[in-house]
Amino acid sequence: MALSGLQIFKQLPKTNCKDCGQATCLAFAMALATGKASLDQCPHVSDAAREVLDSASAPPVALVKIGVGDEQVELGNETVLFRHDKRFEHPCAIAIPVCDTMGDAEIVSKVDAINKLVFDRVGQTHRVDMVLVCACSGSPERFVEAVKLVAGRTAYPLILKSEDPATIEKALEVVAAKKPLVYSANAANYQAMAALAKKFEVPLVVQGAGLDELASLVEKVAELGCKQLILDSGTTELGQVLTDQTQIRRQALKKFRPFGYPTIVFASNEDPFQAVIDAGVYIAKYAGIVVIDSVDPADILPLITLRLNIYTDPQKPIAVESKIYEILTPGPDSPVYLTTNFSLTYFCVAGDIEASRVPGYVLPVDTDGVSVLTGWAAGKFTPEKISEMMNTCGIAGKVSHRKVIIPGGVAVLSGKLQEISGWEVLVGPRDSSGIPSFIKQRWNA
Repeated sequence: MALSGLQIFKQLPKTNCKDCGQATCLAFAMALATGKASLDQCPHVSDAAREVLDSASAPPVALVKIGVGDEQVELGNETVLFRHDKRFEHPCAIAIPVCDTMGDAEIVSKVDAINKLVFDRVGQTHRVDMVLVCACSGSPERFVEAVKLVAGRTAYPLILKSEDPATIEKALEVVAAKKPLVYSANAANYQAMAALAKKFEVPLVVQGAGLDELASLVEKVAELGCKQLILDSGTTELGQVLTDQTQIRRQALKKFRPFGYPTIVFASNEDPFQAVIDAGVYIAKYAGIVVIDSVDPADILPLITLRLNIYTDPQKPIAVESKIYEILTPGPDSPVYLTTNFSLTYFCVAGDIEASRVPGYVLPVDTDGVSVLTGWAAGKFTPEKISEMMNTCGIAGKVSHRKVIIPGGVAVLSGKLQEISGWEVLVGPRDSSGIPSFIKQRWNA
């Protein structure tokens, strides 16, 4: 829990020097408590107090980074149990395993299939996030060969899965620069694994046989200097995984430090359909990484869609960029449609224009991502704002006519919009599904 202003005040120097910009240390403490000031504004706070205040203000679930570059995966920084309380910060990562007992050609084929798991949803590109390489063969040399092969075929971050420190060390000598996740430190090997994680500066999975052992191991590994940790409670049974994930998040939010890290789970049911369902449960219930052995788009797309629904900010609708969109290669005589930049609205309109088989331009006005009627009611979809976009986006230079179609639900805007913009305003159907019949009956440039 966050510290109160009085608790923060006790850690400050109490000199009332005003160097922070506040009249007193108490006023500065109150500003810190409400997030209106930064501790860096106080030049006189002691190192011990800074450590206490930084620790208290840190998110309950630590931020962990895996990989490098554009494909780096960030997990953690979570602060709530329920999405509607604020939002979930970092989406659950989806990882797909590759076993070193597979032949080279089979590994290449599977990694290539993983790379192709890319989907377009509401104008955004979504994909899987990681590749897990498992040391199933028992041969360190073969594991290293498989790791090299996978690393050379994908830019995704790797998870190196072996409980043998010597095997992990050989692999890290090859790919440590890519900052892979090491799986895993357990009761038998945690000292050696922690030493490797520190030496190569890579994140580490801590695996316990149940929550009690996990908490104890995390404390030991943390004392050895490892801070970038991922947790595994050691179970694969759906009900128990669900219970463990919930308890880990609940205890983390209560500032139980051993559980203040993201988690990893395996959707390993032998029934592929059940495995997808299990993975969906884990995505919904706090898993940081879900490992599922499938490269079938029919399995992965539902999980990505579920993740998209859960890990969007409930207070910030998904929006498309406010600009001119061309549907079916329009020309100077093509109709111009107005709508809002709420992604669902835009894609419905675009889809129905395609269905009409009449090319057109779409102008989604920036309404902060809300729908037509909501935007109108909130004063965000107004004649003035619509006219401003029409004048600045360049649509006048693309068409030879001066006609624009507005949604039928906001027909009330037509008169003033026509007066302000100088364009003839046509009132279209209330629902975009009526566009095909409307355009055939009413459009004449």
